[in-house]
Amino acid sequence: MNSWVNSAEILGSDLPLELSGTGNRRALLMDALREAVRSGRLAPGTRLPPYRSLAADLGLARNTVADAYAELVAEGWLAARQGSGTRVAERAVPVTPVHRPRTPERAARPVHDLVQGQPDPSVFPRTAWLASARRALAAAPDDAFGPGDPHGRPELRRALAGYLARVRGVRAAPERIVLCSGAAHGLRLLAEVVGGPWAAEEYGLPFHRALLASHGVGTRPLGVDADGARVDGLTRRDRAVLLTPAHQFPTGGPLHPGRRAAVVDWARATGGLVVEDDYDGEFRYDRQPVGAVQGLDPEHVVLLGSVSKSLSPTLRIGWMVLPQRLVGPVVTAKGEREQFSSATEQLTLADFVESGAYDRQVRRMRQRHRRRRDQLVAALERRAPHIRVTGIAAGLHAVLELPPGTERSAVRAAAWQGLAVEGLADYLHPGSEGAGQADAPRDGLVVGYATPAESTYPEALEALCRALPPR
Repeated sequence: MNSWVNSAEILGSDLPLELSGTGNRRALLMDALREAVRSGRLAPGTRLPPYRSLAADLGLARNTVADAYAELVAEGWLAARQGSGTRVAERAVPVTPVHRPRTPERAARPVHDLVQGQPDPSVFPRTAWLASARRALAAAPDDAFGPGDPHGRPELRRALAGYLARVRGVRAAPERIVLCSGAAHGLRLLAEVVGGPWAAEEYGLPFHRALLASHGVGTRPLGVDADGARVDGLTRRDRAVLLTPAHQFPTGGPLHPGRRAAVVDWARATGGLVVEDDYDGEFRYDRQPVGAVQGLDPEHVVLLGSVSKSLSPTLRIGWMVLPQRLVGPVVTAKGEREQFSSATEQLTLADFVESGAYDRQVRRMRQRHRRRRDQLVAALERRAPHIRVTGIAAGLHAVLELPPGTERSAVRAAAWQGLAVEGLADYLHPGSEGAGQADAPRDGLVVGYATPAESTYPEALEALCRALPPR
């Protein structure tokens, strides 16, 4: 049956809506409406005719059209509000994932953000932070308001030395700690001081690889499996290796104890440097804490850390715990004065750590993230039991393993649901397939569960489950 509807009420001009083929009328109508939205003939915000009118025009039962509208609303193609009728959803335009080039006329703001990388900004501990700021400013010495020392404020370096020793097993005096504006800033400084080439895990942040490349440091991939990076692939030519030992990013899981020892042996034998990105080492749920590799050999390992996951990325405070031989060169590379991190914020963080407020915040966030993770796992068990979820013992994200060849379509389906989420391929080193160590690229979604507000998280999970490939 071919039916046409006069759509003056829809667009002010005729819109041919074709129902072709045989079979379920509701399914045919839904396919036709999806195609009209997808092609742009029905723009976001366009009001659709009442289901009774469309049913009469198409010669369909009213219930058939009403059910089609309801199902498309549930899928995110349409939006229905009492008193304003049914319209094409504003989010029905595909959302471009973070690492993909944007097409301006097609890009739209996502309704739900499941991209990994940052906590929910609404849970920043404003009251406790303000109390620390008041105490820190009242007690600050006069020199805190003069030109900054590129080492960073001694109050914060002392506080971090104690905290990292207690929580992460780090072995370092305050003199070994140089403050920076975050892990990226630390990598820039190390690239300048150490030079290249570096080895890096085959799955990792493209931003970090690009940052190193911009400073003349090339990277080559090390394969990653269930035990972490395959450090037996390191060579004497490598000046450094960039690792995420506490929780491999993004595939999940700690570096195997044997490999932790092996990478330290490599550094000792070759004079190489292990750069340990401790990006979320404080967030673990179903396992005992894993100490920092730095504790095995402080003279051959640099520990990079920041408060971007535990507090906020807007606090531009990070740290490098350095071998003694690198402290001077790194400070020289940083410059004569502190240009990157506010002294008053450094003093505030020092008080926040010393007062115990930082420990309380980490515990609070750990409980919240564990609850979020459990909700994700439960939703998948209920709606998509065929999808395996990994990397969930720690961190702020999980990896959903997908059938081969389905990752790109799942990312696109998520975009049509108004969901921002990334595929595992976005994190794969471009040289991995020819490296000889890497397995065939895996299909998966990297799902961050820290960002959405409590009120919208269940809806985000429903949208995610709708986007997953069927069994």
